Amino acid sequence: MTQVLWFLAAVAWAFVMWAGFVFVFPPLFALTLTAVTIGAFGYYLVTAAKALVPSRADGLSPVLPSDGVYRNYLVRQVWLDWQALAGTVVPRIYGLADQAVRQITQRLLSGVWGFFLFPVWVALCGGIVLAALPVALLGVGLTLLYGVVATIGLAGWLACVLLLAAVEQAFMAYGRILQTCPHPTCYKRIGLPVYSCPRCGRRHDRLRPSTAGAFRHVCECGARLPTTVPLGRYRLAASCPHCGGRLPDRIGRVRVEPVPFIGGPAAGKTTFMFLAIRAMHARAREIEGRVAFVEQRHQQAYANAVEEFARGGQLAKTGPELPLATMVDLELPGARHRILYLYDPAGEHFTGAAQVESLRYLDHSEALIFVLDPFALPEVRRTLTEAERSVPVATSDEDPSDTLQRVLNELRSRPDRGRQKRIAVVVTKADLLARTSIGRDLRADPRVWLDALGLGNTLRTLDQLAAEVRVFPSGFDTPIRDVAALVGWVTGLAITGRGPVMAPDLPPDLREVPPALPLRAPWEAKGRKPGLVPIGHQAGRWSLLAGLTTLTTIALITTAVTTWHHLPLY
Repeated sequence: MTQVLWFLAAVAWAFVMWAGFVFVFPPLFALTLTAVTIGAFGYYLVTAAKALVPSRADGLSPVLPSDGVYRNYLVRQVWLDWQALAGTVVPRIYGLADQAVRQITQRLLSGVWGFFLFPVWVALCGGIVLAALPVALLGVGLTLLYGVVATIGLAGWLACVLLLAAVEQAFMAYGRILQTCPHPTCYKRIGLPVYSCPRCGRRHDRLRPSTAGAFRHVCECGARLPTTVPLGRYRLAASCPHCGGRLPDRIGRVRVEPVPFIGGPAAGKTTFMFLAIRAMHARAREIEGRVAFVEQRHQQAYANAVEEFARGGQLAKTGPELPLATMVDLELPGARHRILYLYDPAGEHFTGAAQVESLRYLDHSEALIFVLDPFALPEVRRTLTEAERSVPVATSDEDPSDTLQRVLNELRSRPDRGRQKRIAVVVTKADLLARTSIGRDLRADPRVWLDALGLGNTLRTLDQLAAEVRVFPSGFDTPIRDVAALVGWVTGLAITGRGPVMAPDLPPDLREVPPALPLRAPWEAKGRKPGLVPIGHQAGRWSLLAGLTTLTTIALITTAVTTWHHLPLY
Protein backbone atom coordinates (compact mmCIF):
# COMPACT_ATOMS: atom_id res chain seq x y z
CA MET A 1 0.00 0.00 0.00
CA THR A 2 2.83 2.41 0.87
CA GLN A 3 4.56 1.73 -2.39
CA VAL A 4 1.34 2.43 -4.29
CA LEU A 5 0.96 5.77 -2.52
CA TRP A 6 4.53 6.75 -3.32
CA PHE A 7 3.97 5.71 -6.91
CA LEU A 8 0.79 7.79 -7.18
CA ALA A 9 2.52 10.73 -5.55
CA ALA A 10 5.39 10.43 -8.05
CA VAL A 11 2.91 10.29 -10.92
CA ALA A 12 1.04 13.31 -9.56
CA TRP A 13 4.34 15.25 -9.16
CA ALA A 14 5.39 14.34 -12.70
CA PHE A 15 2.00 15.47 -14.02
CA VAL A 16 2.23 18.75 -12.14
CA MET A 17 5.77 19.31 -13.48
CA TRP A 18 4.62 18.52 -17.00
CA ALA A 19 1.60 20.76 -16.75
CA GLY A 20 3.64 23.48 -15.08
CA PHE A 21 6.37 23.54 -17.72
CA VAL A 22 3.91 23.14 -20.59
CA PHE A 23 1.10 25.49 -19.61
CA VAL A 24 2.42 27.74 -16.80
CA PHE A 25 6.10 28.24 -17.56
CA PRO A 26 5.89 29.74 -21.10
CA PRO A 27 3.48 32.60 -20.42
CA LEU A 28 4.81 33.28 -16.92
CA PHE A 29 8.42 33.31 -18.12
CA ALA A 30 7.55 35.58 -21.03
CA LEU A 31 5.54 37.89 -18.81
CA THR A 32 8.32 38.03 -16.20
CA LEU A 33 11.01 38.64 -18.80
CA THR A 34 8.98 41.40 -20.44
CA ALA A 35 7.98 42.99 -17.15
CA VAL A 36 11.52 42.99 -15.77
CA THR A 37 12.90 44.38 -19.02
CA ILE A 38 10.26 47.10 -19.14
CA GLY A 39 10.88 47.90 -15.50
CA ALA A 40 14.63 48.15 -16.01
CA PHE A 41 14.22 50.29 -19.11
CA GLY A 42 11.63 52.45 -17.41
CA TYR A 43 13.83 52.97 -14.38
CA TYR A 44 16.69 53.97 -16.68
CA LEU A 45 14.50 56.50 -18.49
CA VAL A 46 13.20 57.97 -15.23
CA THR A 47 16.75 58.29 -13.92
CA ALA A 48 17.91 59.79 -17.22
CA ALA A 49 15.08 62.31 -17.11
CA LYS A 50 16.02 63.28 -13.56
CA ALA A 51 19.63 63.77 -14.61
CA LEU A 52 19.21 65.38 -18.03
CA VAL A 53 16.02 67.46 -17.91
CA PRO A 54 16.60 69.83 -14.93
CA SER A 55 18.33 73.11 -15.69
CA ARG A 56 20.22 73.18 -12.38
CA ALA A 57 23.92 72.41 -12.68
CA ASP A 58 24.09 70.57 -9.33
CA GLY A 59 22.07 67.48 -10.23
CA LEU A 60 22.71 63.75 -10.52
CA SER A 61 25.53 64.59 -12.92
CA PRO A 62 26.90 68.00 -11.88
CA VAL A 63 28.04 70.41 -14.61
CA LEU A 64 31.15 72.26 -13.45
CA PRO A 65 33.34 74.85 -15.23
CA SER A 66 37.00 74.17 -15.96
CA ASP A 67 39.46 77.09 -15.80
CA GLY A 68 36.61 79.54 -15.64
CA VAL A 69 34.66 78.23 -18.67
CA TYR A 70 32.32 75.37 -19.47
CA ARG A 71 33.79 72.88 -21.93
CA ASN A 72 31.86 71.73 -24.97
CA TYR A 73 29.19 69.23 -23.85
CA LEU A 74 30.37 66.52 -26.25
CA VAL A 75 33.99 66.79 -25.16
CA ARG A 76 33.57 65.89 -21.50
CA GLN A 77 30.17 66.28 -19.91
CA VAL A 78 28.40 63.74 -22.13
CA TRP A 79 30.64 60.98 -20.76
CA LEU A 80 30.21 62.21 -17.21
CA ASP A 81 26.44 61.96 -17.75
CA TRP A 82 26.82 58.43 -19.10
CA GLN A 83 29.00 57.47 -16.14
CA ALA A 84 26.55 59.00 -13.66
CA LEU A 85 23.58 57.16 -15.20
CA ALA A 86 25.40 53.83 -15.43
CA GLY A 87 26.74 54.21 -11.90
CA THR A 88 23.22 54.84 -10.60
CA VAL A 89 21.07 52.47 -12.68
CA VAL A 90 23.23 49.32 -12.91
CA PRO A 91 23.77 48.81 -9.14
CA ARG A 92 20.13 49.63 -8.45
CA ILE A 93 18.77 47.13 -11.01
CA TYR A 94 21.23 44.44 -9.90
CA GLY A 95 20.25 44.94 -6.28
CA LEU A 96 16.51 44.76 -7.03
CA ALA A 97 16.96 41.62 -9.17
CA ASP A 98 19.06 39.90 -6.51
CA GLN A 99 16.53 40.79 -3.82
CA ALA A 100 13.63 39.54 -5.96
CA VAL A 101 15.32 36.18 -6.68
CA ARG A 102 16.07 35.66 -3.00
CA GLN A 103 12.52 36.44 -1.90
CA ILE A 104 10.93 34.29 -4.60
CA THR A 105 13.21 31.38 -3.73
CA GLN A 106 12.44 31.72 -0.04
CA ARG A 107 8.68 31.86 -0.51
CA LEU A 108 8.22 29.23 -3.21
CA LEU A 109 10.83 26.62 -2.27
CA SER A 110 10.91 26.80 1.51
CA GLY A 111 8.11 24.22 2.09
CA VAL A 112 6.72 20.95 0.72
CA TRP A 113 4.79 22.88 -1.90
CA GLY A 114 8.13 23.81 -3.39
CA PHE A 115 8.15 20.43 -5.14
CA PHE A 116 5.02 21.47 -7.06
CA LEU A 117 5.85 25.19 -7.54
CA PHE A 118 9.21 24.52 -9.13
CA PRO A 119 8.01 25.49 -12.68
CA VAL A 120 6.72 28.75 -11.29
CA TRP A 121 10.05 29.41 -9.55
CA VAL A 122 12.00 28.62 -12.72
CA ALA A 123 9.72 30.91 -14.80
CA LEU A 124 10.01 33.79 -12.38
CA CYS A 125 13.71 33.52 -11.59
CA GLY A 126 14.59 32.58 -15.17
CA GLY A 127 12.73 35.63 -16.47
CA ILE A 128 14.50 37.87 -14.00
CA VAL A 129 17.95 36.43 -14.77
CA LEU A 130 17.52 36.29 -18.54
CA ALA A 131 16.24 39.87 -18.55
CA ALA A 132 19.88 40.77 -18.07
CA LEU A 133 20.44 39.92 -21.76
CA PRO A 134 18.12 42.56 -23.30
CA VAL A 135 19.12 44.98 -20.57
CA ALA A 136 22.79 44.43 -21.41
CA LEU A 137 22.05 44.79 -25.11
CA LEU A 138 20.25 48.04 -24.35
CA GLY A 139 23.23 49.22 -22.32
CA VAL A 140 25.53 48.51 -25.28
CA GLY A 141 23.09 50.29 -27.57
CA LEU A 142 22.93 53.31 -25.29
CA THR A 143 26.72 53.43 -25.10
CA LEU A 144 26.89 53.27 -28.89
CA LEU A 145 24.29 56.03 -29.03
CA TYR A 146 26.46 58.18 -26.81
CA GLY A 147 29.47 57.41 -29.00
CA VAL A 148 27.61 58.15 -32.26
CA VAL A 149 26.17 61.40 -30.95
CA ALA A 150 29.54 62.47 -29.57
CA THR A 151 31.37 61.53 -32.80
CA ILE A 152 28.92 63.32 -35.09
CA GLY A 153 28.73 66.33 -32.81
CA LEU A 154 32.50 66.56 -32.41
CA ALA A 155 32.98 66.26 -36.16
CA GLY A 156 30.62 69.19 -36.68
CA TRP A 157 32.31 71.09 -33.85
CA LEU A 158 35.76 70.45 -35.35
CA ALA A 159 34.57 71.65 -38.75
CA CYS A 160 33.24 74.85 -37.16
CA VAL A 161 36.48 75.37 -35.20
CA LEU A 162 38.63 74.96 -38.30
CA LEU A 163 36.34 77.18 -40.38
CA LEU A 164 36.24 79.94 -37.77
CA ALA A 165 40.00 79.77 -37.26
CA ALA A 166 40.55 79.99 -41.02
CA VAL A 167 38.14 82.92 -41.35
CA GLU A 168 39.85 84.81 -38.53
CA GLN A 169 43.31 84.11 -39.92
CA ALA A 170 42.17 85.30 -43.35
CA PHE A 171 40.66 88.40 -41.77
CA MET A 172 43.87 89.14 -39.86
CA ALA A 173 46.02 88.53 -42.93
CA TYR A 174 43.84 90.60 -45.26
CA GLY A 175 43.75 93.52 -42.84
CA ARG A 176 47.43 93.03 -41.90
CA ILE A 177 46.28 93.11 -38.30
CA LEU A 178 49.13 93.74 -35.91
CA GLN A 179 48.61 93.51 -32.15
CA THR A 180 51.26 94.90 -29.81
CA CYS A 181 51.41 96.16 -26.25
CA PRO A 182 51.75 99.94 -25.82
CA HIS A 183 52.92 99.82 -22.21
CA PRO A 184 56.46 100.61 -20.97
CA THR A 185 58.83 97.72 -20.21
CA CYS A 186 56.61 95.43 -22.33
CA TYR A 187 56.06 96.57 -25.94
CA LYS A 188 55.67 92.89 -26.94
CA ARG A 189 53.81 91.49 -29.90
CA ILE A 190 50.50 89.90 -28.89
CA GLY A 191 49.06 86.75 -30.42
CA LEU A 192 45.84 86.68 -28.40
CA PRO A 193 44.87 89.32 -25.83
CA VAL A 194 43.29 88.49 -22.49
CA TYR A 195 39.59 89.35 -22.52
CA SER A 196 37.45 90.22 -19.50
CA CYS A 197 33.93 88.95 -19.02
CA PRO A 198 31.57 91.96 -19.03
CA ARG A 199 29.38 90.33 -16.36
CA CYS A 200 31.79 89.06 -13.71
CA GLY A 201 35.12 90.51 -14.82
CA ARG A 202 36.91 87.16 -15.05
CA ARG A 203 39.88 87.24 -17.41
CA HIS A 204 39.91 84.71 -20.26
CA ASP A 205 43.29 84.11 -21.89
CA ARG A 206 42.16 81.46 -24.42
CA LEU A 207 39.07 83.03 -25.93
CA ARG A 208 39.16 81.39 -29.35
CA PRO A 209 37.47 78.37 -31.00
CA SER A 210 38.46 75.42 -28.81
CA THR A 211 37.09 72.64 -26.63
CA ALA A 212 35.22 75.32 -24.70
CA GLY A 213 33.14 76.14 -27.76
CA ALA A 214 33.39 77.02 -31.43
CA PHE A 215 31.21 80.15 -31.64
CA ARG A 216 30.90 81.04 -27.96
CA HIS A 217 32.61 80.29 -24.67
CA VAL A 218 30.42 80.19 -21.59
CA CYS A 219 32.01 81.89 -18.60
CA GLU A 220 31.56 80.36 -15.17
CA CYS A 221 29.06 83.16 -14.47
CA GLY A 222 26.93 82.01 -17.42
CA ALA A 223 27.79 84.83 -19.84
CA ARG A 224 28.33 83.77 -23.46
CA LEU A 225 31.47 85.30 -25.00
CA PRO A 226 32.37 85.44 -28.73
CA THR A 227 35.41 83.46 -29.79
CA THR A 228 36.59 85.41 -32.84
CA VAL A 229 36.93 89.02 -33.92
CA PRO A 230 34.35 88.66 -36.75
CA LEU A 231 31.87 87.36 -34.16
CA GLY A 232 32.40 90.41 -31.92
CA ARG A 233 35.32 89.52 -29.65
CA TYR A 234 36.79 92.99 -30.21
CA ARG A 235 33.86 94.43 -28.24
CA LEU A 236 35.21 92.90 -25.02
CA ALA A 237 37.67 94.72 -22.79
CA ALA A 238 41.16 93.45 -23.63
CA SER A 239 44.49 93.48 -21.84
CA CYS A 240 48.04 92.40 -22.60
CA PRO A 241 48.79 88.74 -21.72
CA HIS A 242 52.38 89.67 -20.82
CA CYS A 243 52.04 92.69 -18.55
CA GLY A 244 48.27 92.92 -17.97
CA GLY A 245 48.06 96.48 -19.29
CA ARG A 246 44.89 97.71 -20.92
CA LEU A 247 44.70 97.46 -24.70
CA PRO A 248 42.72 99.82 -26.94
CA ASP A 249 39.17 99.13 -28.01
CA ARG A 250 38.82 97.27 -31.30
CA ILE A 251 42.17 95.55 -30.76
CA GLY A 252 42.35 92.67 -33.23
CA ARG A 253 39.79 94.20 -35.58
CA VAL A 254 41.87 97.21 -36.60
CA ARG A 255 45.55 97.20 -37.38
CA VAL A 256 47.82 98.67 -34.73
CA GLU A 257 50.31 101.01 -36.36
CA PRO A 258 53.35 101.78 -34.18
CA VAL A 259 54.69 105.23 -35.11
CA PRO A 260 57.97 105.98 -33.30
CA PHE A 261 59.08 109.61 -33.10
CA ILE A 262 62.88 109.70 -33.20
CA GLY A 263 64.95 112.71 -32.29
CA GLY A 264 67.34 114.12 -29.74
CA PRO A 265 66.49 116.29 -26.73
CA ALA A 266 64.48 119.42 -27.59
CA ALA A 267 64.17 118.33 -31.23
CA GLY A 268 60.44 119.09 -31.22
CA LYS A 269 59.07 115.53 -31.20
CA THR A 270 56.25 116.22 -28.75
CA THR A 271 55.25 119.43 -30.49
CA PHE A 272 55.08 117.75 -33.88
CA MET A 273 53.15 114.80 -32.43
CA PHE A 274 50.42 117.08 -31.09
CA LEU A 275 50.41 119.09 -34.32
CA ALA A 276 49.97 115.81 -36.19
CA ILE A 277 47.06 114.75 -33.95
CA ARG A 278 45.45 118.15 -34.36
CA ALA A 279 45.81 117.99 -38.13
CA MET A 280 44.42 114.44 -38.32
CA HIS A 281 41.48 115.39 -36.13
CA ALA A 282 40.66 118.42 -38.26
CA ARG A 283 40.97 116.47 -41.53
CA ALA A 284 39.05 113.45 -40.24
CA ARG A 285 36.25 115.67 -39.04
CA GLU A 286 36.09 117.41 -42.41
CA ILE A 287 35.79 114.16 -44.42
CA GLU A 288 33.30 112.67 -41.92
CA GLY A 289 35.78 110.47 -40.14
CA ARG A 290 36.68 110.53 -36.46
CA VAL A 291 39.63 110.49 -34.12
CA ALA A 292 39.46 109.40 -30.48
CA PHE A 293 41.95 108.91 -27.68
CA VAL A 294 42.01 105.55 -25.95
CA GLU A 295 43.27 106.97 -22.66
CA GLN A 296 41.69 109.89 -20.80
CA ARG A 297 45.12 111.16 -19.75
CA HIS A 298 46.21 111.48 -23.36
CA GLN A 299 43.13 113.50 -24.16
CA GLN A 300 43.92 115.81 -21.27
CA ALA A 301 47.55 116.15 -22.37
CA TYR A 302 46.37 117.06 -25.86
CA ALA A 303 43.92 119.65 -24.50
CA ASN A 304 46.71 121.22 -22.45
CA ALA A 305 48.97 121.30 -25.52
CA VAL A 306 46.31 123.04 -27.60
CA GLU A 307 45.90 125.69 -24.91
CA GLU A 308 49.67 126.14 -24.74
CA PHE A 309 49.84 126.57 -28.51
CA ALA A 310 47.07 129.16 -28.32
CA ARG A 311 49.08 131.17 -25.77
CA GLY A 312 52.20 130.96 -27.93
CA GLY A 313 54.11 128.98 -25.31
CA GLN A 314 56.23 125.84 -25.46
CA LEU A 315 55.36 122.37 -24.26
CA ALA A 316 56.98 120.98 -21.14
CA LYS A 317 59.92 118.65 -21.55
CA THR A 318 59.08 114.95 -21.78
CA GLY A 319 59.86 112.92 -18.67
CA PRO A 320 62.77 110.44 -18.57
CA GLU A 321 60.65 107.32 -18.12
CA LEU A 322 59.89 104.92 -20.98
CA PRO A 323 56.84 106.14 -22.86
CA LEU A 324 53.35 104.75 -22.85
CA ALA A 325 52.16 105.01 -26.43
CA THR A 326 49.67 107.79 -27.07
CA MET A 327 46.90 105.60 -28.49
CA VAL A 328 44.75 107.27 -31.12
CA ASP A 329 41.87 105.45 -32.77
CA LEU A 330 41.53 106.76 -36.32
CA GLU A 331 38.54 105.90 -38.49
CA LEU A 332 38.10 107.32 -41.98
CA PRO A 333 35.42 106.76 -44.65
CA GLY A 334 35.86 103.72 -46.85
CA ALA A 335 36.70 101.27 -44.04
CA ARG A 336 40.13 102.84 -43.48
CA HIS A 337 40.93 102.29 -39.84
CA ARG A 338 44.06 102.36 -37.72
CA ILE A 339 44.96 102.37 -34.06
CA LEU A 340 48.01 104.59 -33.91
CA TYR A 341 50.60 103.98 -31.21
CA LEU A 342 52.49 107.26 -31.10
CA TYR A 343 55.73 106.75 -29.18
CA ASP A 344 57.29 109.98 -27.95
CA PRO A 345 60.19 109.23 -25.58
CA ALA A 346 62.47 111.84 -24.07
CA GLY A 347 65.34 112.70 -26.39
CA GLU A 348 67.79 111.35 -23.82
CA HIS A 349 66.68 107.83 -24.78
CA PHE A 350 68.46 108.31 -28.11
CA THR A 351 71.78 109.55 -26.70
CA GLY A 352 73.20 106.09 -26.00
CA ALA A 353 73.04 102.58 -27.48
CA ALA A 354 71.75 101.07 -24.22
CA GLN A 355 68.95 103.60 -24.03
CA VAL A 356 67.91 102.94 -27.63
CA GLU A 357 67.90 99.19 -26.98
CA SER A 358 65.23 99.66 -24.29
CA LEU A 359 62.80 100.99 -26.91
CA ARG A 360 61.52 97.54 -27.87
CA TYR A 361 58.60 98.97 -29.80
CA LEU A 362 61.09 99.55 -32.61
CA ASP A 363 60.89 95.77 -33.21
CA HIS A 364 57.39 96.15 -34.68
CA SER A 365 57.53 99.40 -36.63
CA GLU A 366 57.06 99.62 -40.37
CA ALA A 367 57.30 103.41 -40.44
CA LEU A 368 59.38 106.01 -38.61
CA ILE A 369 59.18 109.75 -38.10
CA PHE A 370 62.67 111.17 -37.70
CA VAL A 371 62.31 114.60 -36.13
CA LEU A 372 65.31 116.69 -37.08
CA ASP A 373 66.10 119.91 -35.27
CA PRO A 374 67.81 122.11 -37.91
CA PHE A 375 69.32 124.34 -35.24
CA ALA A 376 71.22 121.29 -33.94
CA LEU A 377 73.06 120.88 -37.27
CA PRO A 378 76.67 122.12 -36.95
CA GLU A 379 76.54 123.77 -40.40
CA VAL A 380 73.43 125.73 -39.48
CA ARG A 381 74.91 126.90 -36.21
CA ARG A 382 78.05 128.15 -37.93
CA THR A 383 76.11 130.25 -40.41
CA LEU A 384 73.75 131.96 -37.95
CA THR A 385 74.36 135.64 -37.38
CA GLU A 386 74.26 137.25 -33.96
CA ALA A 387 70.78 138.58 -34.63
CA GLU A 388 69.61 135.17 -35.76
CA ARG A 389 71.08 133.54 -32.68
CA SER A 390 68.94 135.78 -30.52
CA VAL A 391 65.75 134.09 -31.72
CA PRO A 392 64.26 132.40 -28.60
CA VAL A 393 64.19 128.72 -29.46
CA ALA A 394 65.13 125.59 -27.53
CA THR A 395 67.68 123.61 -29.48
CA SER A 396 69.18 120.17 -29.16
CA ASP A 397 72.83 119.60 -28.34
CA GLU A 398 72.71 116.18 -30.01
CA ASP A 399 73.83 115.90 -33.61
CA PRO A 400 70.81 114.44 -35.51
CA SER A 401 73.11 112.18 -37.53
CA ASP A 402 74.39 110.52 -34.36
CA THR A 403 70.86 110.05 -33.06
CA LEU A 404 69.72 108.43 -36.27
CA GLN A 405 72.77 106.18 -36.48
CA ARG A 406 72.09 104.69 -33.05
CA VAL A 407 68.50 103.93 -34.05
CA LEU A 408 69.63 102.37 -37.33
CA ASN A 409 72.10 100.13 -35.49
CA GLU A 410 69.27 98.90 -33.27
CA LEU A 411 66.95 98.34 -36.23
CA ARG A 412 69.57 96.25 -38.03
CA SER A 413 69.41 93.72 -35.17
CA ARG A 414 65.91 92.74 -36.32
CA PRO A 415 65.49 89.61 -38.45
CA ASP A 416 64.46 91.79 -41.41
CA ARG A 417 67.48 94.05 -40.88
CA GLY A 418 65.16 96.87 -39.87
CA ARG A 419 63.40 97.27 -43.20
CA GLN A 420 60.79 100.03 -43.17
CA LYS A 421 58.02 100.85 -45.60
CA ARG A 422 58.04 104.57 -44.98
CA ILE A 423 60.34 107.02 -43.21
CA ALA A 424 59.43 110.66 -42.79
CA VAL A 425 62.25 113.12 -42.04
CA VAL A 426 60.50 116.05 -40.36
CA VAL A 427 62.56 119.24 -40.21
CA THR A 428 60.98 121.04 -37.28
CA LYS A 429 60.92 124.75 -36.38
CA ALA A 430 60.66 125.59 -40.07
CA ASP A 431 58.76 128.79 -39.26
CA LEU A 432 61.68 130.01 -37.12
CA LEU A 433 64.29 128.75 -39.56
CA ALA A 434 62.65 130.75 -42.33
CA ARG A 435 63.73 133.91 -40.52
CA THR A 436 67.39 133.00 -41.05
CA SER A 437 69.40 133.37 -44.21
CA ILE A 438 70.34 129.69 -44.38
CA GLY A 439 66.77 128.50 -43.87
CA ARG A 440 65.02 130.56 -46.54
CA ASP A 441 65.37 127.81 -49.17
CA LEU A 442 64.22 124.96 -46.93
CA ARG A 443 60.66 124.71 -48.25
CA ALA A 444 61.68 125.01 -51.88
CA ASP A 445 63.34 121.57 -51.82
CA PRO A 446 63.97 120.26 -48.28
CA ARG A 447 65.91 117.21 -49.46
CA VAL A 448 68.35 119.28 -51.48
CA TRP A 449 68.64 121.66 -48.54
CA LEU A 450 69.65 118.83 -46.19
CA ASP A 451 72.05 117.42 -48.75
CA ALA A 452 73.76 120.78 -48.95
CA LEU A 453 74.27 120.71 -45.19
CA GLY A 454 76.11 117.40 -45.33
CA LEU A 455 73.22 114.99 -44.65
CA GLY A 456 73.25 113.46 -48.13
CA ASN A 457 74.82 110.18 -46.92
CA THR A 458 72.27 109.98 -44.09
CA LEU A 459 69.40 110.36 -46.54
CA ARG A 460 70.86 107.76 -48.88
CA THR A 461 71.18 105.37 -45.92
CA LEU A 462 67.50 105.89 -45.20
CA ASP A 463 66.71 105.23 -48.88
CA GLN A 464 68.35 101.82 -48.53
CA LEU A 465 66.43 101.07 -45.34
CA ALA A 466 62.95 102.14 -46.45
CA ALA A 467 60.83 101.71 -49.54
CA GLU A 468 60.10 105.44 -49.56
CA VAL A 469 61.54 108.43 -47.74
CA ARG A 470 60.01 111.90 -47.57
CA VAL A 471 61.49 115.09 -46.17
CA PHE A 472 58.91 117.42 -44.67
CA PRO A 473 59.45 120.92 -43.20
CA SER A 474 57.14 121.60 -40.24
CA GLY A 475 56.27 124.70 -38.28
CA PHE A 476 53.27 126.38 -36.70
CA ASP A 477 52.45 127.93 -40.06
CA THR A 478 52.41 124.62 -41.95
CA PRO A 479 48.99 123.94 -43.57
CA ILE A 480 46.89 121.35 -41.78
CA ARG A 481 46.27 119.59 -45.06
CA ASP A 482 50.01 118.98 -45.53
CA VAL A 483 50.58 117.72 -41.97
CA ALA A 484 47.57 115.41 -42.19
CA ALA A 485 48.70 114.10 -45.58
CA LEU A 486 52.14 113.30 -44.19
CA VAL A 487 50.73 111.44 -41.17
CA GLY A 488 48.28 109.62 -43.43
CA TRP A 489 51.15 108.56 -45.69
CA VAL A 490 53.25 107.38 -42.73
CA THR A 491 50.39 105.29 -41.35
CA GLY A 492 49.33 103.92 -44.74
CA LEU A 493 46.08 105.89 -44.91
CA ALA A 494 45.40 108.19 -47.83
CA ILE A 495 43.85 111.47 -46.68
CA THR A 496 41.75 113.05 -49.41
CA GLY A 497 39.55 116.12 -49.61
CA ARG A 498 40.02 119.85 -49.35
CA GLY A 499 40.62 121.41 -45.98
CA PRO A 500 41.49 124.57 -44.09
CA VAL A 501 44.94 125.97 -43.59
CA MET A 502 46.21 126.22 -40.03
CA ALA A 503 46.96 129.82 -39.07
CA PRO A 504 49.27 130.98 -36.26
CA ASP A 505 46.38 132.40 -34.25
CA LEU A 506 44.71 128.99 -33.99
CA PRO A 507 41.16 129.27 -35.35
CA PRO A 508 38.42 128.41 -32.82
CA ASP A 509 37.33 125.22 -34.65
CA LEU A 510 40.78 123.72 -34.06
CA ARG A 511 40.41 124.00 -30.31
CA GLU A 512 38.05 121.03 -30.30
CA VAL A 513 39.57 118.08 -28.46
CA PRO A 514 39.01 114.54 -29.78
CA PRO A 515 36.94 112.41 -27.42
CA ALA A 516 38.33 109.71 -25.17
CA LEU A 517 35.47 107.29 -25.67
CA PRO A 518 35.30 103.73 -26.96
CA LEU A 519 34.42 103.44 -30.63
CA ARG A 520 32.62 100.15 -30.28
CA ALA A 521 29.43 99.08 -28.53
CA PRO A 522 30.32 96.97 -25.45
CA TRP A 523 29.43 93.30 -25.64
CA GLU A 524 26.10 92.54 -24.03
CA ALA A 525 26.58 89.70 -21.56
CA LYS A 526 23.77 87.33 -22.47
CA GLY A 527 23.45 83.86 -21.06
CA ARG A 528 22.10 81.94 -18.13
CA LYS A 529 22.59 82.85 -14.51
CA PRO A 530 25.24 81.11 -12.40
CA GLY A 531 24.19 77.67 -11.16
CA LEU A 532 22.27 76.81 -14.33
CA VAL A 533 23.33 74.40 -17.05
CA PRO A 534 24.61 76.27 -20.17
CA ILE A 535 22.23 76.29 -23.10
CA GLY A 536 24.57 74.13 -25.19
CA HIS A 537 24.71 71.49 -22.47
CA GLN A 538 20.94 71.58 -22.06
CA ALA A 539 20.39 71.15 -25.79
CA GLY A 540 22.83 68.25 -25.88
CA ARG A 541 21.18 66.56 -22.93
CA TRP A 542 17.68 66.91 -24.34
CA SER A 543 18.84 65.54 -27.68
CA LEU A 544 20.36 62.55 -25.92
CA LEU A 545 17.23 62.01 -23.87
CA ALA A 546 15.15 62.03 -27.03
CA GLY A 547 17.51 59.47 -28.55
CA LEU A 548 17.39 57.35 -25.39
CA THR A 549 13.60 57.39 -25.38
CA THR A 550 13.43 56.36 -29.02
CA LEU A 551 16.00 53.60 -28.62
CA THR A 552 14.32 52.33 -25.45
CA THR A 553 10.91 52.20 -27.09
CA ILE A 554 12.31 50.23 -30.02
CA ALA A 555 14.12 47.89 -27.64
CA LEU A 556 10.97 47.26 -25.57
CA ILE A 557 8.84 46.47 -28.59
CA THR A 558 11.54 44.21 -30.02
CA THR A 559 11.98 42.37 -26.71
CA ALA A 560 8.26 41.82 -26.24
CA VAL A 561 7.66 40.59 -29.79
CA THR A 562 10.71 38.31 -29.78
CA THR A 563 9.91 36.82 -26.39
CA TRP A 564 6.28 36.01 -27.11
CA HIS A 565 7.15 34.70 -30.57
CA HIS A 566 9.73 32.18 -29.35
CA LEU A 567 7.75 31.20 -26.27
CA PRO A 568 4.25 30.58 -27.69
CA LEU A 569 1.29 30.07 -25.49
CA TYR A 570 -0.59 26.75 -25.56
